[in-house]
Amino acid sequence: MTDLSAGDTRPGRDPGPVPPARYDRPPALAFLGYAAAVIIILWSFAGAGFSLEKVISSPPRFADFIDRAFPPNLEPQVLERLGWKMLETLQIALAGAVIGVIVSVPIALLAARNLIAPRWVNQITRTILGFIRAVPDIAWALVFVVAVGLGPFAGMLAIAIDTIGFCGRFFADDMEAADKGPAESLEATGARKLDVVACATIPAAMPAFISTSLYALEKAVRSSTILGLVGAGGIGIELKVGFDLFDYPTAMTVILMIAIVVIAIEHLSGWARTKIIGEQR
Repeated sequence: MTDLSAGDTRPGRDPGPVPPARYDRPPALAFLGYAAAVIIILWSFAGAGFSLEKVISSPPRFADFIDRAFPPNLEPQVLERLGWKMLETLQIALAGAVIGVIVSVPIALLAARNLIAPRWVNQITRTILGFIRAVPDIAWALVFVVAVGLGPFAGMLAIAIDTIGFCGRFFADDMEAADKGPAESLEATGARKLDVVACATIPAAMPAFISTSLYALEKAVRSSTILGLVGAGGIGIELKVGFDLFDYPTAMTVILMIAIVVIAIEHLSGWARTKIIGEQR
């Protein structure tokens, strides 16, 4: 950006108004890059089926859905059934997240560079973690439904594997970024690598571990609410049945329950993060 402060700066002279800064003209190659980016974005819109006509015509349909969905179904027997399903959803999320966090620690030790494993092991472990993260959690749920059958157990396994992909990567990064001072002091005394990691690296990274684990729990709760769509347990199946049967008031009740629970978990996680590690991360 070129600064065009063209006012008279000589002593005793009014410098006058300062013109706004202007951007330099981009070189030809950068211009071609910008044009290519615009073309790719327009191509993506076309591939996504973007239709201005549908956007304009959708508000009446959305209003019709809202009119048919409100008021939500608040019958006691419906709330009791959905409440049990929501409880099952939280159980899936908590159990899967706990298993995922615990398993992530040793995997992260293999993925972290310059700790206990050679470089080639770091790369292989990180590649596997990248593959796990690349597969959506609902796809993992489908895989486990095939493997262990319908029900919440498949959902819990899907949450666990998804948490391993998430926490394994970030735990490794947290240990690599931990304060090296205590570890170097122990190494100077002749301590083994494993002892250095157990007594210096992991304690130094523990606040980051806790913060990452709480984020993983929030992520697990959000993910577990839709796993029921593929038969992996939880309240998602109630949402699917509500829409399949055009029972929009019950579907709206499910949506509102999910929103309330997820927001509550996020606030609880943020409060716990502040209390445990003293600051947001």
